[in-house]
Amino acid sequence: MPRLTALNPETATGQAQRLLKGVESKLGFAPNIMRTMANSPAVLQGYLDFSGALSKGHLSAKFREQIALTVSEVNDCRYCLAAHSAIGRTVGLSEEAISDSRRGESLDTKEATALAFTRQVVSNRAQVTDEEFAKLSKAGFTDGEMTEILANIALTLFTNYFNHVAGTDVDFPAASELEARV
Repeated sequence: MPRLTALNPETATGQAQRLLKGVESKLGFAPNIMRTMANSPAVLQGYLDFSGALSKGHLSAKFREQIALTVSEVNDCRYCLAAHSAIGRTVGLSEEAISDSRRGESLDTKEATALAFTRQVVSNRAQVTDEEFAKLSKAGFTDGEMTEILANIALTLFTNYFNHVAGTDVDFPAASELEARV
């Protein structure tokens, strides 16, 4: 049950309405997370700016979704799992890749290293060893890419925590249950 109200883009006013209308024009609808963030236009603007800036970085949209899926699975954020599974499909992730990403795994060795690191960061509240961090460099990530991995983790932590506390209604198809590996 929602704790914060998801604003209606049609009845919202001022900056909240302008932001929601911009989201609608880009995505075709305003997702509940953004409608809820719009209670504070500063929060929605900050989220959109951070997300937009990261979309112009070195990491592909597909890889950013894989990171978001890993973080969201560790945090059991049903909203973000649904949203990033749906978005992941639109950027070319297969169902297997979505499931693997949720586990912090990938068939690609470089991606697998980063997703395992992502799980460590989230599970251990960013307390990682020098050796764990060095694995990213050894896998071929630049300092810039490692910085963006951390920023994508932080962005997803924000949305996970926001949804948990706000009780955001899921408006994407529910993510499937993750089957245990045999």
